[in-house]
Amino acid sequence: MPIDFSESSDNFATFGNSGFSFNTNPEDGSDDVGQFFNDGSDIWQGFYINLFSPIDLDETQIITLSFYQFDPNSHTITVKLENGINPDVEVVQSNSGLGWTNGIVFDFSNATLSGTTTSINATETYSRLTIFIDGGADTNGTYLIDDISDGSVPIDLNELDIVYNDLVWADEFDGNGAVDFNKWFHQTQLPAGGNWFNGEEQHYTNRIENTFVDSGLLNIVAIKELFTDQGETKQYTSARLNSKFAFTYGRVDVRAKLPAGDGTWPAIWTLGKNVNEAGAYWQTQGFGTTSWPACGEIDIMEHGLGATNHVSSALHTPSSFGNTVNTQSYVLNDVANEFHVYSMNWSPNQITFMIDGVGYYTYNPSVKNADTWPFDEDQYLLLNIAMGGVSGVIDPNFTQSSMVIDYVRIYQNTGLSVGDVFENKFSVYPNPASSVINIVSEESFERVELYSAMGQLILSKDNNTTKLNVEGLNSGVYILKMFSKGKSATKNILID
Repeated sequence: MPIDFSESSDNFATFGNSGFSFNTNPEDGSDDVGQFFNDGSDIWQGFYINLFSPIDLDETQIITLSFYQFDPNSHTITVKLENGINPDVEVVQSNSGLGWTNGIVFDFSNATLSGTTTSINATETYSRLTIFIDGGADTNGTYLIDDISDGSVPIDLNELDIVYNDLVWADEFDGNGAVDFNKWFHQTQLPAGGNWFNGEEQHYTNRIENTFVDSGLLNIVAIKELFTDQGETKQYTSARLNSKFAFTYGRVDVRAKLPAGDGTWPAIWTLGKNVNEAGAYWQTQGFGTTSWPACGEIDIMEHGLGATNHVSSALHTPSSFGNTVNTQSYVLNDVANEFHVYSMNWSPNQITFMIDGVGYYTYNPSVKNADTWPFDEDQYLLLNIAMGGVSGVIDPNFTQSSMVIDYVRIYQNTGLSVGDVFENKFSVYPNPASSVINIVSEESFERVELYSAMGQLILSKDNNTTKLNVEGLNSGVYILKMFSKGKSATKNILID
């Protein structure tokens, strides 16, 4: 609440052969409204929405809405509250006359127990709002509803719960030539069976033709060409980059222009560092212990799964993967010729997707377990262009096109958070160190990581490790990072 039909989350579910769609106000083309349709085949056709924030009748018992009808006849509107601590309750109002009737009042201090004639002063909270138009009668018709409100202040469903400010890893793609191999790994090995997933038609290569930096921009290029590799000949080549940096919680910003042409499928995304995918960078480093989708996948941006300029974000988990995923889309003007910043803000509680700094989808399951939330361990970044697959038929006139990336930046909070004194609760010695770093902490921690001064992860240990073996590391400054209950703190370490 309030529901003004300006957000995709204002979508009502239907039952009894009724229909719901978004529409515009016939008297104001800039105003979004909900369109409700009954075909008259069921006397209890209806519409419901599960509320992000429950209605609290102990705070207010008044719900209002605006109703538009295309005929002058009398119609009844029933507002029913369900999924509450107390039994279901409802209020019925009548309306007649063409056009809008604004601010119709439904007073739940004089409600009725649903299914009875018993009046009740309704109290407590309810998380589902259901609407019947002409409930109990087989009347067909189309109606508009707008501005359903209980008087509460609007809630931004995509408000960030944690803002990450400290840049911990980045590539600005300065210079020209090959990508920085200290930061990126070309994943080229074909999966078992000789084809990439989802019916894709490309080879991924490590050639300069498919990946290069030019004038401060990374170019990932999909090319139509016969190319044979690993005993397989394919019609297209492209590139798939894995970051040599993995992290838990933070914000990712990628400023990019996307390739043009039907059948191109660019993606900016992450996978769990523990994914057991042959040929992936972290698999080659010994971390591949978990199958997809149990490793978790965060799709920050995909293009080509819908119409041109239709980009989307998605989460793949054991409870939601493949063709049935938690996903949301966003339509832009010209993704091939205009740069946009595609972002993901990942906290211990929610994952919010943004474009140009504006949030448009938040994933926050009420129950977080291995099925719904495999997002409490390190993920790494992938950049690629696939060809064909579920993205659609490839344009027969396609020759080549690029995803052009200005920068990749990852932020975390490495200093003290508000009320966080974790930084002062652990110490390390000796410093400088030559072979072993000892860790003493007053507070339990889940993980400790050691990074090079360039931000490359050197090693990671879990579960209150007290010693790190650094023998054999090159001399220089390193960054030790500790993680505890969604917080992190860092110390600089000199290894001699």
